[in-house]
Parts: sequence; C-alpha cells; structure tokens
Amino acid sequence: MAVRETDLLCHELLLRLAGRLPDRHLWRFRDWLAGDAVEVVARVLPGALVRERIALDDEEHRLLSEALLPMGADPAVVNAVLPAVVDTTPHYSFSSERPAENVADSAVLVLGATLRGRPGVREVRSTWRKREGGSPKQVVLVSASGDHIDLAGEIQRVLRALGETAPCVEVLSNDLEPTPYHRMALDESALVCTGAEELAGRRG
Repeated sequence: MAVRETDLLCHELLLRLAGRLPDRHLWRFRDWLAGDAVEVVARVLPGALVRERIALDDEEHRLLSEALLPMGADPAVVNAVLPAVVDTTPHYSFSSERPAENVADSAVLVLGATLRGRPGVREVRSTWRKREGGSPKQVVLVSASGDHIDLAGEIQRVLRALGETAPCVEVLSNDLEPTPYHRMALDESALVCTGAEELAGRRG
C-alpha cells in the first residue's frame, strides 16, 4: 500500500522534533503513525507542542500544517504553536560508549540479529545521549531508503519488549539532510549492523 504524502511529512516533522519533544510523547506519535493512526497524531500533536512550549521554525510549521491539517488537526491550535526566534538545537552530549551502569546490551544484540542484511536498510547505529544532570539514554539511528515509518514502529516495539518504555528510534531517509541533533548523534555513534543496501554498495 502506498504511503500517504501526509504521513511522510509527519515522519519528517517528528524527526525534526527529536530531542525537543519529550521522548514519552515522541515514541507514541511514531507508534500511532506506524499504526496508520495519523488522524490521532493530527488531533494530539499540535496541543502537545503548545503545552510543552516547543517553538517551530517556518519550515517546521509548514510541515505541521501540510501534514496534519488535512488529517483533522484544529487550525486554531496549529496557529497557536510558538514561532522559533532562537536556535532550537537541543544541548545534549553523545557518546558511542555504553555507560558502565548499563551492563546488559541486549538491544544491540537483538537489533543486529533483526536488521542485519535487511532490504532497504543501509546502517543501524547506536549512541548514548546525555544532558547535564540526567541519565544516559540510548538512541538508535537507522539510515534507510524506504519504509521509514514502519521501520521506526517495528524497532520501537522491539525495544519496548526489551524493557525500554520510551524508545528513541531515528529512522533517517537518504534524501533528507540530518538535523543538527542527528548529526551530533551520528558523529558519536557505534555501528550495530549493516543492511542489504550497504552490503550491495560494497559489492558494487
């Protein structure tokens, strides 16, 4: 089944909100999107942005409007989202090294077994995000040529089955420029596995 343009725009918007919208919200919106419930995202996401006082730049507000207004978002709430007037890049540090307190590394093992050689997947990487005074949080970064929405939903379900209540899964399109947040994460990440797309490129 073809993916709706509004769904793709919503996926791009959620990528841009990574690190800004709290993880407890972000994973749920991605789960709804993967479950073909973008109408629910349309009803709830604008209000969450207003409550959390998350500002959007012009391009992000365009994505919000074009993705969610056709799916039933309240125009008044969409218009109430704050405009960004300062740099909205989140101030995190990232490390490719697993924190000492996180003894188990089952997520990396399971994701490696699940996604190694997967069609459409280029690379799967892992990093640990930290903000001063906070606990380290694993972020999974996947570069893929297609099925971005479904892939994010699938990996989130795997991580939740392993005990992560609010998984951070960033499925990046080869066609989109990474955000500053994603560039920082990728720069300090470790390879988990490669998919069929990367393997084919190496053989070529």
